[in-house]
Amino acid sequence: MIDRRQSGNLWGTLIWTVFLIMLASGVLMALLTGVIIHLGFINFNRFHVLWSIIFAMVSSVLIGTGITAIVGRKILAPITDLSEAAKEVAKGNFKVRLKQEHHRVRVLGEMAVNFNKMVQELNGIETLRNDFTANVSHEFKTPIAAIEGYAALLQDEDLTVPERREYSRLIIESTRQLSSLSANMLKLSKLENQEFVLEKHNFDLDEQIRHAILLLENQWSEKMLNLDIALDQVWFYGNEDLLMQVWLNLLGNAIKFSDNGDEIAVYLTADPASVHVRIADTGTGMSTEVLAHIFEKFYQGDKSRAGEGNGLGLALVKRIIDLCGGEITAESEPGRGSAFTVTLPVTKM
Repeated sequence: MIDRRQSGNLWGTLIWTVFLIMLASGVLMALLTGVIIHLGFINFNRFHVLWSIIFAMVSSVLIGTGITAIVGRKILAPITDLSEAAKEVAKGNFKVRLKQEHHRVRVLGEMAVNFNKMVQELNGIETLRNDFTANVSHEFKTPIAAIEGYAALLQDEDLTVPERREYSRLIIESTRQLSSLSANMLKLSKLENQEFVLEKHNFDLDEQIRHAILLLENQWSEKMLNLDIALDQVWFYGNEDLLMQVWLNLLGNAIKFSDNGDEIAVYLTADPASVHVRIADTGTGMSTEVLAHIFEKFYQGDKSRAGEGNGLGLALVKRIIDLCGGEITAESEPGRGSAFTVTLPVTKM
């Protein structure tokens, strides 16, 4: 709640200022009248004229001050509320709001609207920061605990060779998970503070996508996935390394959420204004609720596969596509797979 106890200070200052200004004007009028009478411009015998002037002067001062008191309270209330609300924001309270969005004075209404928008954005940033901290702590804690646990088990001299190999493998997987998490966090942090894509050049986009598919060959061949690949020859002007991250993440997700023998389709088409890349799978798919959050940091819809990722891949993809001025859309249905379509604008050197 906004504290109004100090609202009288500004209002009182305004009243006293107006009163003193009008009083000073009245005194000047009185002095001027006295000079006129002294010089004989007004007949002293008709002195009642002077009293009429003084009465009119005093009345105008009082009436003017009263009107100022009434109108001033209405005008200054939003400014007082803004001051108190700003104090609350400084204390970390981002739930405070101003109610004068429809004030009769347009500027004051706009001030309230803009302030409320600002606080809403700050509240969103604060929520995101808290969620980010909690998620990072959790994501680091899990693999670190696994490494500590399996390393402790390796101290047992009675372990068999297969057990030692299994524990060693699990430790290596956990360290890789930590490495991937750290790398993705650094990449995402850098991209979030970046406004432009640098180091652009022309490259063969269809050849890059083929290369990404080959880099993941061990993963899709292990699941015996069928690949349907149709790539038009496209030369693209952009950052090759960033776009490789996009294809590796999208293809990696398609493989991750596919079962043995499923199919993955990769299509690349182009028109004069843009290029379109579609990566679709026939895997587990996603519900509408999960689909609405997939580009959020650390969000993992399928908790059963949470150990295979860290929830940063699609957030990274989304940020790269946004920097490129493109768009990414997703379609999915539980049990029928998912499809991601990336649209990138064609730019010239």
